[in-house]
Amino acid sequence: MATEVPLGARGRDSGPVFCGVAPEIIEDTLIHLATENEQYVSELPEQAGCFKETRIVEFIFLLAEKWHLDLPTRYQAVELLERFMIKQVEQMWDGRGSTQGQRSSWSSVRDQITNTFVLRLVSCVQLASKLSLHYSRVTSDTALTFLQSIKYSYTKQELLESELAVLNTLQFHINVSTPLAYVELLLEVLGYNGCLLPAKPLHQLCVQLLDLCYLTRETIYDTVLKIALENSTPSKVQIARFLTVKEDFMLLAVGVISTGVFILSPGHWEQVQSLLKALAPREHSAKVVYLFQHSKTQCQSGLSVMVPAQQLGLHWEGTPLSFRTKHVGFCQSCVLALVSVWCVVF
Repeated sequence: MATEVPLGARGRDSGPVFCGVAPEIIEDTLIHLATENEQYVSELPEQAGCFKETRIVEFIFLLAEKWHLDLPTRYQAVELLERFMIKQVEQMWDGRGSTQGQRSSWSSVRDQITNTFVLRLVSCVQLASKLSLHYSRVTSDTALTFLQSIKYSYTKQELLESELAVLNTLQFHINVSTPLAYVELLLEVLGYNGCLLPAKPLHQLCVQLLDLCYLTRETIYDTVLKIALENSTPSKVQIARFLTVKEDFMLLAVGVISTGVFILSPGHWEQVQSLLKALAPREHSAKVVYLFQHSKTQCQSGLSVMVPAQQLGLHWEGTPLSFRTKHVGFCQSCVLALVSVWCVVF
């Protein structure tokens, strides 16, 4: 796994260093992450991914950039917010109980979500920053100053209560792995298995691709689904079953690395592809095929927790949400490359 370079000066971080961890530790970590990933995918809630809408992710990425947070923090904040919001909605909905007046009950739940959403988002970024070993932390004063700048008037007590609400809802299980951890671990493993491609430039490109996957999530996965099915109008059952593919972090990491190699050094692509196929669990390569060959059962309708981002108060006066265009100028070509490579690999 990648290890952090000691900071020579405050604010300078040259990124991870590869080939600095004992093979035994790498092997144990790979097994641990693979097991954790499989467990997470097997227990997915129906509404997984509902709070990874582009505008929400972009808001978190911009906030992490504004506060000079390290790379893992922004991904962890996205995953924390997603898991917290789904659990919160489930708890609020279950508390209402009755099926009568369902529409009015959901309207009430939605209002509660939108009224506190930005505060909860900031709390998730704060918690993610506290889990990081990076020098930068988001203090209460920093968070309150930002909230005030976008016309939210909260107190320190309300900010503290919001953090506690996130912690209690998630039962303090907030140290979740992110796709970046899988990417960095697999890059480390590739180096020990004879991959000749320099890890650092590949890592930098993989980070950009991972950002792209978060920011254009629906576009990428919808395209992969339609190509895999050879059908431009997937059924509800097929879309529901595809959720395990969309939420599979190991699969995402393998796809991101394969695409990065394909863009950076096509001559190494076949070597890296064969190594990744050997490293990733075998069921990944057959997952898409299985999902579409076993889609005879009817999809059960559940509560949709999708709330348009514009209703969640995600405005940032004076700063357009422009992370996509600012950081991923090669967006269209990378989407095409990512989709093409994924369809070949998987």
